[in-house]
Amino acid sequence: MGEEFGKLFRTFEHTAYRLETRDQYRSPSETDALRQFVDGEEVDLGWFQGWLQMIRKATTHGRRFSRVRVVSVPLTDYSRFGVFCAQFTNAAGEDIRYLSRDQAADLPDYDYWLFDSRKLVRMHFDDSDNFVGGEVIEDHEVIVQHNYWRDAAWHKAVRRDEFATR
Repeated sequence: MGEEFGKLFRTFEHTAYRLETRDQYRSPSETDALRQFVDGEEVDLGWFQGWLQMIRKATTHGRRFSRVRVVSVPLTDYSRFGVFCAQFTNAAGEDIRYLSRDQAADLPDYDYWLFDSRKLVRMHFDDSDNFVGGEVIEDHEVIVQHNYWRDAAWHKAVRRDEFATR
C-alpha cells in the first residue's frame, strides 16, 4: 500500500486527520535528529523538509492537515521530540494537538489516518515500533465510528503551544 498511501496525502480534497496513539515510533529518517534532540544538540531538520513543504502546499490550496497525539505523562524522549517538531509542522499549516493518555480511554489504541472524513487507513506497526503498512478500511459504519473518535479527541485535546508550556 506504500505508493497508494503516499498518494492520499497529495490527492485528498479537504481534510487529512491522524490519531497517534504510540509513545514511540521508529523511522530511519528521524534517527539522527532524535539523537541530536535527546543529546541537547542543534537538530538538523533536513529530513523533515519534504513533509513541511507538502503541508505548506496543501494548506495554500485550502486543504487542512490536523492530528491529535495521545501521550503518556511523563513524556517519553520520542514524545518530547514530537512536541519540538510540532512547532515547525504547525508553522507550516498543520494543527497538531495533544491529549494525555488518561483522557483517551474512549479512543482506539491504534493509529489511523482519515482523509476527507470518508477514506480510512489503519496503520500497523511491528514490535519494534516500525511502520509496516496501512490497511484501507471501506466499511461505512467503521468509518463513521472513526469520525466520531476524531471529533471526541479533538474536543478534549489542547493546542501544541499550550501543551508545551505545561
